Amino acid sequence: MTEPDRQGRFGPYGGVYVPETLMEPLRELDCEYRRAWRDPAFRRELNHYLKHYVGRPTPLYLAARMTAALGGPRIYLKREDLCHTGAHKINNSLAQCLLARRMGKRRVIAETGAGQHGVATATCAALFGLECVVYMGRVDMARQALNVFRMQALGAEVVAVTAGQQTLKEAISEAMRDWVTNVRQTHYVLGTAYGAAPYPEMVRNFQSVIGVEARRQILAQEGRLPAALVACVGGGSNAIGLFHPFLRDRRVALIGVEAGGLGIRSGQHAARFADGRVGVLQGTRTYVLQDGEGQIRLTHSVSAGLDYAAVGPEHAWLHDTGRAEYSYVTDDEAVAAFHQLARWEGLLSALESIHAVAWVIRHARRRWSKRDLVIVNLSGRGDKDVQQIAAWEQSHEA
Repeated sequence: MTEPDRQGRFGPYGGVYVPETLMEPLRELDCEYRRAWRDPAFRRELNHYLKHYVGRPTPLYLAARMTAALGGPRIYLKREDLCHTGAHKINNSLAQCLLARRMGKRRVIAETGAGQHGVATATCAALFGLECVVYMGRVDMARQALNVFRMQALGAEVVAVTAGQQTLKEAISEAMRDWVTNVRQTHYVLGTAYGAAPYPEMVRNFQSVIGVEARRQILAQEGRLPAALVACVGGGSNAIGLFHPFLRDRRVALIGVEAGGLGIRSGQHAARFADGRVGVLQGTRTYVLQDGEGQIRLTHSVSAGLDYAAVGPEHAWLHDTGRAEYSYVTDDEAVAAFHQLARWEGLLSALESIHAVAWVIRHARRRWSKRDLVIVNLSGRGDKDVQQIAAWEQSHEA
């Protein structure tokens, strides 16, 4: 249903909008990726590391106390927070570093917002003996200082980006500039299902292990499919990784949750489907937060990983076709849900993931019956966010 065409387009979205100097590297990457994905030896090696290094399969956990408190459906959490490094990001970083080694590239670069993709890429680079450089906005470095230390401890060079808003968008721009300059020996480990083709399809396929496992696990535990899947959406890799193996199951609702920030009317948010328009940003055509003259608007979220002005092109197509629905959660709701989940289940969730949990808290009883099943992707753990949440609460008490 959503396989891209030969130009890397999902309907009218996606494509390749890059400088001419990157066209040949992208063609090389597309060819090598497809050759590797069809190669049983590559898949065996990837699966070996996913099992013995990352810790897959991750559990599908029945959140019994959360279920009882909400009085709605049986809620299952897909525990990507239990992956090595603490988030789903390593599924993609591992596969891309294996691909870089296969292509003979000894240097990898990455961008990061919340820091989890940077940590994952630095981890896999250390594992395979690759040089690693991670670009990160200075604002994100301040609010994710723990992950900056982790990357540096793993041997990566973390480059502070001081342009513009100093967050994820600017980090991606700097990583693309590096790739243009050093393309012969460097592979860009893009961290989400975004960018020029083949990245959206490639990252989705590397992350689809989430949905493949979840589908098998829910059938084993309940003997039936869920009524809905819920996941946060920044660029959208954790969500599309969960959604994709269920696309043909039309009775399974797919729900993506964006960052509502301080509310849509405030203009300080990252809810592309609620307040964006179709445009082109950083290699792809999709929904973008932009003003009437096409200039990219500033974004805001308490979560560094959702603070981005555009969304992955496959999500744009799922939105337009009606196969998936997209909503948003505000900063206030997210922080409240962080504490609720901690006290119900003893889980400290990443601020990104907690947006999906907060949406379920808001809608559980009114939308589903007690017989229904809902799977929420707990895409990362919240160690990195506790100091930021404490500072956020202190500032709101003042």
